[in-house]
Amino acid sequence: MTKSRSKQLVICVDNEGYAASLEKRKIYVALRDPVAEKLDMLRIVDESGEDYLYPKTFFREIALPLAVKRAVLAA
Repeated sequence: MTKSRSKQLVICVDNEGYAASLEKRKIYVALRDPVAEKLDMLRIVDESGEDYLYPKTFFREIALPLAVKRAVLAA
């Protein structure tokens, strides 16, 4: 349960300068990173399958029903 709490689903609303790594309107997994949060960044698992820091303003949190969130995280 703590594993899913440390992951958040966000949607990309901007990818300026990162078009090869991020797709607009796509759902991404954001990993909890207190240091990144202090810098107004999010740690995102991007198109490469690796996690990198991106500006927080590029994303918006999305709320999904728990069953849907679990399915998305499991995919």
